Amino acid sequence: MKTAVLTDLHANREAVEAVLAHARAQGARRYAFLGDLVGYGPDPGWVLDLVRGQVRAGAVAVRGNHDAAVAHGSPPNMRADARNAAEWTRGSLTADQLQFLAALPLTEERGEVLYVHANAYAPAEWDYVQSRSEAVRSLQATARRVTFCGHMHEPKLFHLSGLGKAGEFTPTAGVPIPLLPHRQWLVIPGAVGQPRDGDPAACYALFDEEAWAVTYCRVPYDHDGTAAKMREAGLPQRLWERLVDGR
Repeated sequence: MKTAVLTDLHANREAVEAVLAHARAQGARRYAFLGDLVGYGPDPGWVLDLVRGQVRAGAVAVRGNHDAAVAHGSPPNMRADARNAAEWTRGSLTADQLQFLAALPLTEERGEVLYVHANAYAPAEWDYVQSRSEAVRSLQATARRVTFCGHMHEPKLFHLSGLGKAGEFTPTAGVPIPLLPHRQWLVIPGAVGQPRDGDPAACYALFDEEAWAVTYCRVPYDHDGTAAKMREAGLPQRLWERLVDGR
């Protein structure tokens, strides 16, 4: 069984549609959404309705920091562009959609897999896994064999051996990576809705639960179309400019 793992959708309908079509063509039958379903992008209601439908069909969905900001109010330290987008998003959603966001769990475990937005050691504090030491801290906070997390907007892979030896690398898209059983693994798929590694193509990961392997995927989409909708909605300029340069 293959699971498509999507994170940081950021209300980007064009990117989500392209990724789901690609995942289905690759044989995905299950889905996991690692948070930040909304924020930044112009189609929050559409994205939430899609994810709600997938959850009813058995998909995983967890809460991200932008989801929390929209559902519960922006924290004082949130950047101005993100805060403005969160306020615009809140005004664009129905009461039912806001309730769905507010009810999302911070983590979900299924078998040997942990799904979380930011990290396993303090999921409600939204710390970024930016280095090997932070990845090790996250892996040591769970007994799960594989952790999938988002938040970073860049595809990364970390691993930790039973002897405490850690490693990391930037994966190559389209190449299956075996998740060897004598290690723990931290898989960061990269962002569907707003990649920031210099490539504007949407990112996601395909997890083969029978082979215990993960494949990182890149999917081009109509980012110019999304940017145009963001401009028309009056969302901050920097947010739609980032779609074009992948930064």
